[in-house]
Amino acid sequence: MAAKIKNVNAREVLDSRGFPTVQADVMLDSGSVGRATAPAGASTGKREASELRDGDPKRYSGKGVLQAVHNVQTEIARALAGQDPTQQEKIDRTLIDLDGTGNKGRLGANAIVAVSMATARAGALAAGVPLYKYLGGNEATLLPLPMMNVINGGRHADRALVMQEFMITPIGASAMSQALRMASETFHRLKTLLNQRGYPTSVGDEGGFAPSLSSPENALELIIEAIETAGYKPGRDISIALDPAASEFYSEGKYEVDKNGTQKSSQAMTALYSRWIRTYPIVSIEDGLSEDDWSGWEILTEKLSDKIQIVGDDIFVTDPELIRKGIERRIANAVLIKVNQIGTVSETIKAIQTARDANYRVVISHRSGETEDTFIADLAVAVNAGQIKTGSLCRSERIAKYNRLLEIEEELSTRAQFLNPFAKAGG
Repeated sequence: MAAKIKNVNAREVLDSRGFPTVQADVMLDSGSVGRATAPAGASTGKREASELRDGDPKRYSGKGVLQAVHNVQTEIARALAGQDPTQQEKIDRTLIDLDGTGNKGRLGANAIVAVSMATARAGALAAGVPLYKYLGGNEATLLPLPMMNVINGGRHADRALVMQEFMITPIGASAMSQALRMASETFHRLKTLLNQRGYPTSVGDEGGFAPSLSSPENALELIIEAIETAGYKPGRDISIALDPAASEFYSEGKYEVDKNGTQKSSQAMTALYSRWIRTYPIVSIEDGLSEDDWSGWEILTEKLSDKIQIVGDDIFVTDPELIRKGIERRIANAVLIKVNQIGTVSETIKAIQTARDANYRVVISHRSGETEDTFIADLAVAVNAGQIKTGSLCRSERIAKYNRLLEIEEELSTRAQFLNPFAKAGG
C-alpha cells in the first residue's frame, strides 16, 4: 500500500543570518518524515513570491514567522492529510489554490515552499530513492560546476563595493571533488593576500570576504592574483563570474556604481562590462542591469551574449511567465533558479523546463539567508543543471551543499558526469 501523508507540522527556526524562518515536516503513515527549511533573500526581486512575517516589533524586530508556522499546522495540514506524497504537482496545486493569492502572500511563500520541499523529501523516502533520483530519474547524473562567492559587496556586506558578488568558477576541473579543492585553495590564497595588504578577512552573508576595496577592478585583480598564487591559470583552470545585483543601485534610469555617486546609463554599464570581459577572464554576469530596465537588458544581451553567459535573476524570479517574456524579447541567455522565489517545487521545475526549451542555461541558486538544508544540491543534479551557486568556501550552511554534492558524486560513481558549460560558445 502506498504511503499517505499523516500530518504536516512546522516550527520557527533560525537561518544563517540569525533571522527566523519556517521548517516543515511532512509525516507519512509509514513513519517516515520529510523535512525542509525555507531560505530567505536579502537582495530580492520585487516580483518574488511573498514571505509572511509577523510584523511584531517585540519579536525578532518584526521578522518572526509564527503566523506562517500556524498556517502550516492548521490549513495546510488539513488540506494535505491523506494525500499521496509522490503526487508533487497535485500537492503543490493544492497549496497554491489554498493560498488563493497571486504571490502566495496569504499563507506565506516561506510556509508553502518549506512544505513543498518537505513533500518532495517525503516522496523520495516513500519511493526508497535519493532525492536527486526521485526528482530526476536515472538520467540525473550531471554534477554542477560551482560558482563560489569569494568577495562580497552590496547588500551582502557593509562595505564600499556596491556590486554584490565576485565569484570564482573552476572550469578546468574534471570532477566535483577537484573543483572544490581548486576553489578552496584559491579562497585561502585570497585570504592570505588580503591579510598581507592589511584588509580585514571578515566574511559577508554568503561566506565571501568583505574588504573595503576601492573599486570592482581592485576586487577582480585580487582574485586573479589569488588564482595564480594557488598555482592555477586564470581563464584556463579558474574563471570569474559576477553578480552585480544592479537593481540595488538603480534609480530613475541610472546606475550609481560607487559610493561617490558616479552614475552610468544602461549603455555605459554595458560598455563597462564589455571592457572587463576583454581585460579579465569573466565567463558569466548575473543581474548586470536592473529588473526594471528591460530595454537595457535587450542592449546588454545583444552586445554580450555571444561572448559570455548573461544570467537573469531579479528580472525572472524563477517565474515561467517572466522567463517566457524574456525569451520573447531576447533577454539574457541563462536563468537563475531559486525555489523560494516562485514557492513550489513543481513551479520551479516548470521554470527550468521553460528555460531549457529556449536553449537557455540553468543555474541553481541558494539565498543569502540559508540553512543547513541541502535541497538545492539534489535539485541541481536532478535537473542536470550543470551550474550551481551556493556561496563561498566557508560558513557551514554553504559547505553543507558542497558536501552533499560530494556524497552524490560518490553515489553515482562511474555514472557521475562533470562538464564545463563554458567550453564552447559563450566562454
